[in-house]
Amino acid sequence: MPITTMSAREFNQDVSKAKKAANSGPVFVTDRGRPSHVLLTIDEYQRLMGTQASIVDLLSMPSTDTIEFDAPRLTGPVAKPIDLT
Repeated sequence: MPITTMSAREFNQDVSKAKKAANSGPVFVTDRGRPSHVLLTIDEYQRLMGTQASIVDLLSMPSTDTIEFDAPRLTGPVAKPIDLT
């Protein structure tokens, strides 16, 4: 996994370059030569944090058409319909 280092000025001038580099590995952004921020893809961040996206996060993403979701069948007592008239 290659590590890319960019100055804050380079980052501000070419954010798309930083985002492309983050697809391969972390991008360190420096201020006055010292690392100040790290840019990661959301997948890499979630892998590092050990978290999975919630259904709300997944449904809010633009690529939701590629997510498969099979809701479990409910078992047990069936609720009676509510009359709202």
